[in-house]
Amino acid sequence: MDLRLDATLFDYSFILIYIVLVVLIGWATRHKVSTSEDFFLSGRSLPAWICALAFLSANIGAVELIGMAASGSQHGVPTVHYYWVGAVPAMVFLGLVMMPFYYGSRVRSVPEYLRLRFDRPTHLYQSVIFSISTILVAGINLFALALLINVLIGWPLWVSIVFSAGIVLVYTAAGGLTATMYNEVLQFLLIIAFITPLTIGGLARVGGPAGLIEALNESQVLGPNGLSVWGGTGLDNPTNPYGNWIGIALGMGFVNSFGYWTTNFTEVQRALSAKDMRSARLTPILAAIPKMFLPVVIIVPGLIAAVLVPELHAGELAYNEALPALIGRVMPHGLMGLALAGLIAAFMAGMAANVSAFNTVVTYDLWETYIKPRKPDTYYVKVGRRFTFWGVIIAIGTAFIAAEFSNLQDYTQMLQSIFNAPLFATFVLGMFWKRMSGQAGLWGLIAGAAGAGFVQVGYASGWLAFNSSQAASFMASGIAFVADITVSVLVTFMTKPRPIEQLDGLVWGRVNMPIQGACPAPNLAAARSAEVRERAVTGEELHWWERPVPLGIAVLLVCLIMNVVIG
Repeated sequence: MDLRLDATLFDYSFILIYIVLVVLIGWATRHKVSTSEDFFLSGRSLPAWICALAFLSANIGAVELIGMAASGSQHGVPTVHYYWVGAVPAMVFLGLVMMPFYYGSRVRSVPEYLRLRFDRPTHLYQSVIFSISTILVAGINLFALALLINVLIGWPLWVSIVFSAGIVLVYTAAGGLTATMYNEVLQFLLIIAFITPLTIGGLARVGGPAGLIEALNESQVLGPNGLSVWGGTGLDNPTNPYGNWIGIALGMGFVNSFGYWTTNFTEVQRALSAKDMRSARLTPILAAIPKMFLPVVIIVPGLIAAVLVPELHAGELAYNEALPALIGRVMPHGLMGLALAGLIAAFMAGMAANVSAFNTVVTYDLWETYIKPRKPDTYYVKVGRRFTFWGVIIAIGTAFIAAEFSNLQDYTQMLQSIFNAPLFATFVLGMFWKRMSGQAGLWGLIAGAAGAGFVQVGYASGWLAFNSSQAASFMASGIAFVADITVSVLVTFMTKPRPIEQLDGLVWGRVNMPIQGACPAPNLAAARSAEVRERAVTGEELHWWERPVPLGIAVLLVCLIMNVVIG
């Protein structure tokens, strides 16, 4: 089936304007880069709302738009689990519990925390693993963007990949993280501007929400539980595509979700660039508010495609093509150009976020720490720009790995089960258990990755059965978590723990003091007291929604209500 859009020059003008804007932003922000902290962490100077929108936009890449629409058209309403179970609780947890460790210790990356908490072998292992995983995910975004351009415009796949990668390279290398984050804010607004009329127009084609539900009930293309969030999740013969409620709650909602949102440096980097501790903690919590409601404009188009694009369930189109096919059938000229620009923005945001995280970890955690230490600060800015170039080049290669998967969400969840789930287990145990030894960090991570790999190989070979590839990934995440914790505990009791005074600022109960081994070493209690005194002098008081704890609790309550009412 030919999905090529009948776009006009006016439609293509939207794409041209967008590309010019992102390059200009990169060029304008290059003057703000004078130190390595400016290039890699925006000088830790950005307000909470900028960081929150960038935090959210960094996640709305290929997986969010193409992948979630594909899952919506294939599995239906249960896909909202990725938001209400698999995102919002972990985002709030990151802001309330883990950002004080990250921001307070002044670490420049997530792997750097592991070096301070555990030892150099653990740090080296995770730095290499993160570099590999993040460039694989960058390849997903790049492939999805190239596929979109290929299908909708007709450019050859390799031309689309090289062109898309080149644009990201220009603005990321020029302005560093600041250019990336300001572009992410622009990209988020553009995405919403395109996806909203697509959803409204699609609903109008099927007779509104009631007509959509009726059409899906009649066709039964989504199966018996396609219109129920929690239907078919019982322990006895579950029919929900994501498995039983234990697998959803523990695999997706705890291990996979917390493993991604709380330890994935691609996201955490945005919060680390905030101007102060309160802004850093508010970043993921503020981002969780629109995240709760994104299914309305991201999953619903997948449901509409299940009705308006029957070729999906007939096997004539891959589910990854649900969103492009829907655009061709719903969007008129003019808005079609906006749709193209919005999709390109989404994929560039996802890829740029991964490339910026890649160059930070490779420069700080590998090059500076193990290869070329104690060089002038300007040297590391130059090195970071070089690794930006090589990161984009490698991502071009990994894009062709993503091409082997018919559903990008399947591929992403597989990667998360192997790379993120073990890391989360190590973080949780290391942050809350002072006794955990340095060697336990390394062996726990290896055991967790091996456990997840065992499940994935078993499913691929056919001697382990699950309802879907994603259900297998949730189980793999659970196995990875248990294997990591088990091995970490065993190794800890066989080895010597680190002296408690070396863990100041790194473990629960010892965060209100200078951290050992980091510079500068802030005192979080003193910083909070200084903010209170300053506001007392000016007579300005914080509203409840400006404080992380009450806002986080409110977000969790709303999310719980949505699960109960709509489930």
